[in-house]
Amino acid sequence: MEHRHQGRAAGRARSRRAAAGIAVLASAIALQADACTRVLYETGTGNYMTGRNMDWSDMKAQMDLWVFPRGMQRNGGVGKGSATWTSKYGSVIISVYDSLTSDGVNEAGLAGNMLYLAESDYGGAKKRGKPLISVGAWLQYMLDNYGSVAEAVAAMGSDPLTVVPAKAPNGAPALVHLSLSDPSGDSAILEFIDGKLNIHHGRQYQVMANSPVYDQQMAINSYWDLIGGENFLPGTISAPDRYVRASYALKTSPKFKDRRAAVASIFSQMRGVSTPLGMSDPDKPNIAPTLWRSVTDHESKRYYFDSVINPAVLWVDLDKLELSPNGKVLTLRLNAPDDAGGEVSGKLTSAEPFKFIAP
Repeated sequence: MEHRHQGRAAGRARSRRAAAGIAVLASAIALQADACTRVLYETGTGNYMTGRNMDWSDMKAQMDLWVFPRGMQRNGGVGKGSATWTSKYGSVIISVYDSLTSDGVNEAGLAGNMLYLAESDYGGAKKRGKPLISVGAWLQYMLDNYGSVAEAVAAMGSDPLTVVPAKAPNGAPALVHLSLSDPSGDSAILEFIDGKLNIHHGRQYQVMANSPVYDQQMAINSYWDLIGGENFLPGTISAPDRYVRASYALKTSPKFKDRRAAVASIFSQMRGVSTPLGMSDPDKPNIAPTLWRSVTDHESKRYYFDSVINPAVLWVDLDKLELSPNGKVLTLRLNAPDDAGGEVSGKLTSAEPFKFIAP
């Protein structure tokens, strides 16, 4: 009798969770946002790899590879009241419009990814009264200062910064949330909602997309977990659907021990949630095609870049770079006609660092 009662109670609980998931899913459909997807994959050797898609509506947006040594004098890039710091770690990053750090990894193996979030609300500078940092510098601040997810989360626990939003050169608002991951498999999602920094910290936060806010993304995925991906998966290019498909692919992908197979696995997972080039919808102006993908191999400190515009996977081995204070700022223009892929540390040239986007 007791077992039957418990079974009925569990069934009712599952039904309530499913109903809640449906309600959240319905509200999320109206919140289509500029696309991007991130996944944290564990290999069969206990190594971790982070993959992400960059989906953006401006197919001509300039994306460049940069190398920043440690010891750089930095500031938040928004004038008076900007945060200041000296970089403790060298990093390899991808810039967008030479004004935002959108993706990258530092020499300690900490990786970061900037994804669009329409619901972002960073709070007013006067209201918060904290050092200012451009939204374009927010991820770079993390890579410059912290060697692990736990270290970054501990430092951000007091919500010490005011992120200042701006518009990208194509006119789109630069409203984002961040993911962090490291060689231990630790993970964190950071997003500002109603002027407050919310941090989801733990190894379980392996998948990330865009709208809605992260709590609702997880609720939607819980609903689809009850259905089971082997029976049916949502197939649109909306952020909630991509989250669900990425989550299912991650759970069902083998944990490959061979490094080459593991890299292929994470790339194939990211391609499975990519948006076709040129796809648009006049009724949903924020739907955007996938322009590139990246994979960070945390253990080997290798950073891969896979362009859709110029299909050729290139990579940088951080061990081949001079990341000490004696090193130079280096850059490589991506999607060049002669880009044949492969390891590109020898193709990087010295340059002045770009300035972070400002209002």
